[in-house]
Amino acid sequence: MTMMELLVAMAIGVITMLAVSKLLVTTENHKRTTTSTNDVDQTAVYTFNEIDRALRAAGSGIAQSAYGATSQGVLGCRLNMASAGTTYMPRSGAYPAPFSTRFLGGATPAALQVAPVLIAAGQSDNATSDVLVVMGGSGAAGGVSRSLTGVGSLTSLIIASTVGFNNYDLILVSQNGTSDCLLEEVSSAVGGIITLNAGVPYYTQGLASVLSTLATSTTSAVTPLGNVQPTDSPSDLQFQMFGVSTNDTLYSYDLLQNQQLVHGVPGDVAQAIADGVIEMNALYGVATTNAPSVFNNWVSPSAAGYDINTVMNSPTKQKSIIAVRVAILVRGEYYDKNLVSPSTVNLFSGLVDGNNASLQIPVTNLDQHYRYRVVEFTVPLREMIVLAGGP
Repeated sequence: MTMMELLVAMAIGVITMLAVSKLLVTTENHKRTTTSTNDVDQTAVYTFNEIDRALRAAGSGIAQSAYGATSQGVLGCRLNMASAGTTYMPRSGAYPAPFSTRFLGGATPAALQVAPVLIAAGQSDNATSDVLVVMGGSGAAGGVSRSLTGVGSLTSLIIASTVGFNNYDLILVSQNGTSDCLLEEVSSAVGGIITLNAGVPYYTQGLASVLSTLATSTTSAVTPLGNVQPTDSPSDLQFQMFGVSTNDTLYSYDLLQNQQLVHGVPGDVAQAIADGVIEMNALYGVATTNAPSVFNNWVSPSAAGYDINTVMNSPTKQKSIIAVRVAILVRGEYYDKNLVSPSTVNLFSGLVDGNNASLQIPVTNLDQHYRYRVVEFTVPLREMIVLAGGP
């Protein structure tokens, strides 16, 4: 091979190598971009599914008690839950992160009261995301409240019939006009007597005065919520809340402490659902005054009269909430050297309230080297709609 031929071969080899290298780099960048996009889409879909599933069960087992000729005092009652001498609700200290610094007051939180859905504006630990509280029982439990028909005791409740009640059922004992309601567990239900098991979780012996007041009055009622049998899978009761941490992770928290109290999993902790969640906000969908099952307008949880404390204390306002709209901003994991996203993303773009004021929420100062997805969805609260006379 002559010198000229060698130089030509080397030149062709270098050009070929550069072309192949460029192709490999382009292919790898495309792969990373595609993977990042798929990851952020999967995170968005998963978070949507978790929150949507919880919201669709909101009010199941408790909403029925608030409709009809006589309220059973469930909506708006202060939740009391204890076990083995420890009181879990009302809380004496902060909830676990990401509900520890701002939710209902942080270190000394206000008592949580029963409501199908509550939105605490900006009360996640990241200071901008909302906390979404969802309460509902198991659909299989029926949720029909029954009035007490006789004078019971600290370990027994007297009703006309115990058909449908079983061992390990979780019940809510309430009374119209009384601020407190108790979560209790059924030991047995025979011959019109519901016996409360003092040796298992969810027995509020430490709240004897409240239990005595409710159990000995025929104006009290018992609402079945579902079963928490310890040999079964985790309970499907939906007393939980969702919030976003300071490290961009969406968490859920079981208010009933089912895994700890019933299934023996130690620790009062929240459960991480998905990372890369930058923001979560929600709006109330409110019914018209004269048509309680017909949607009227969206309302911000920071609007006057719709903060969490006001809604908790107003059964009438709770009944008017028939839908929830949720917006979630999710970020991908892949850092791109180029700017691939805007620095500001708007949630609830184009939505207005009943006064035609914008409900848009801008999320600013985003790192433009990451890709983002906004997921917005509306969930009708079917229990509230049906009970209010809807289809």
